[in-house]
Parts: sequence; structure tokens; C-alpha cells
Amino acid sequence: MADDLKAKLESVCDEDSFVAFVAVLAADRADETKIEKEKPASPYGPGANGWENVSIEDFLESAAAWADDWKQSPQYRPPSNPWKRCAEILYAGKYYE
Repeated sequence: MADDLKAKLESVCDEDSFVAFVAVLAADRADETKIEKEKPASPYGPGANGWENVSIEDFLESAAAWADDWKQSPQYRPPSNPWKRCAEILYAGKYYE
């Protein structure tokens, strides 16, 4: 699942590919939820698929924090593809703390 998610993230170039990425991101979360019901991970680390932020509010807060923090980085360059930038922000919501 992680390889599919990364591949979809890398392929985002327009609205359709962004929506496809969001669908795979949602499937990744659903898969982790299923796995965690069967065999819970430690509450002190990420879940089976690497999710650190499992509530919608934590997910969105982390996505926004990553976007703000990355924009302050010396490596930041304005995105040439806003669809991919949006996908990157959502992807970061999965793991950024």
C-alpha cells in the first residue's frame, strides 16, 4: 500500500491525478484502521501504515503545520504544480508532528 501511495503522490499533475491520490490516501488510512483493529500498534508510535495523526483534526493541523514549516525552509521553492503541492501537504498530514 505504501508503494502505491508514494507512486500516486509522485504522479500528481492535474485534478484527476490529485483526486486519484486522495482516494489512495483514504484507502491507506482505511487499511491501517483495519490492521489496527486486529493487532494494535504501540500508542507511542505510528500505526501499521505509518499514520501518526489519526483524527481528522490532528491530520489537518499537521498538514498545515508541515506546509508552514516547509515554506520557511531554505530548500523551499514555490511549486510549479499546485496540484502536486496540495497532495504533498495532505501526505504530510499522515506523519508530520
